[in-house]
This record gives sequence, C-alpha cells and structure tokens, in this order.
Amino acid sequence: MAKKHDFPGFGPAATAFLTELTNNNNREWFEANKARYEAEVREPARAFVRAMEPRLKKVSKELVADDRKVGGSLMRIYRDTRFSKDKTPYKTNVGIQFRHRLGKDVHAPGAYVHLGLDGCFLGVGVYRPEADALAKIRTLIDADPKRYRRVVEDKKLRAAWRLGGESLKRPPKGFDKDHPLVEELKRKDHILVQDLTVERAESPELPDLVLAQLMVGKKHTKMLCDALGIGF
Repeated sequence: MAKKHDFPGFGPAATAFLTELTNNNNREWFEANKARYEAEVREPARAFVRAMEPRLKKVSKELVADDRKVGGSLMRIYRDTRFSKDKTPYKTNVGIQFRHRLGKDVHAPGAYVHLGLDGCFLGVGVYRPEADALAKIRTLIDADPKRYRRVVEDKKLRAAWRLGGESLKRPPKGFDKDHPLVEELKRKDHILVQDLTVERAESPELPDLVLAQLMVGKKHTKMLCDALGIGF
C-alpha cells in the first residue's frame, strides 16, 4: 500500500535547474552541473515513478511504471538533434511516460507527465498512432458512435480533460464529409490533455493527483485499447 507522501515532490530546485539549463544549454555547463541534475531532477523523477507503480495498478495492470535510470519511464534528457535545426543537446523539461505493457510491440495507449518551463501537463491516450492503429480507432468510432460519444462527452471527463492533438483538414479516405462524427474521424491523435500549475506539478501530492485524473479518463483509455484489440 502506497504511503500518502511516498514522493517528496520535485520542489523549486528542479525548476531552477531547468531554467539554468535553458540559459546554458551546452555540454560543458551540463557536465559541470550533472550532479545537480541527478539530485534535483532525475532522482525525484524516479521517486515519482516508484510512487506511481502501485497507483497505476488501480487504473490498469497493463500500465508500466519503470524507475530505471535509462530506458524506463523517465525520458532521456539528451535530445536527438540528427534531423533538427535546433542543435542544443539537452531537453529543458522532464518527461515521464507510463507505457502500456505492449507499448514496445504495438502503438498502445499510455500516460504522460510533462514538467517544463513551457508548461506542465498530463496526457493520456495514443499520440500520433501508426496508420493501422489509427484505422482501427476510426473503425470503432464509425461502428459504435454511441459509445464514442458517451465516453468523450462525459461531463466528468470534459470537466477535467480536453481532447488534444492534431487533425486532418479533410475526411480520411473511406469516410464521407457528412459523417456525423467526421471531426472525430479526422483526428490524427487520440489524447486527453490537462494543464497543471507549477505548484501542483512540484508537490508531493502529484502521484495522487495523477491517479485521480487517470481514473476520470479510464473509460477513454479502455475504449482505445478495445479498438486496438489489446487488454486494459
């Protein structure tokens, strides 16, 4: 059983580090301050992941909390600059993902927590799914529009979350422009997004907050899993 305060919080030190990194985004500065990154950002993030592990089981046994330093739920701070005009080597945010157990094999729904100077937010669902996965979700919307509407128009869900992501300008191939759910069929992403204040994101209460909001969005996540033919 998780203790109420099993996560000490990120605190202002994490935000201060990210601010300084933004102003000194180079290898020399980072190497000189790597111990600060590990103590003020990486280890609190890993503690948050550990705190989420028992909580995620209340949402779904399929969501994974992995506190490894590399290759786990905490996304790497090093940017992939190979195809980017921006050659700064480090990310200036904390990204934490809780993948579906099958997330490495299929494009499965997951949860995401973002803390950064560009904003703090929660996300859940499927971001930019591959063509086959997106086609399956569109098939569910078309075949069971009542269920889709019931889920996405739920008052509790809409009070906590907003539908996010990008959409096509035209209906996808095979669907008429007059389809009653054409705007939903145009979606390229099927995600829910919720903004967080910096104070809440830094707080020891963050694991309980994330759990509560994932429970509100649970039916949406399950619907996506059903569309993709995977367990939840």
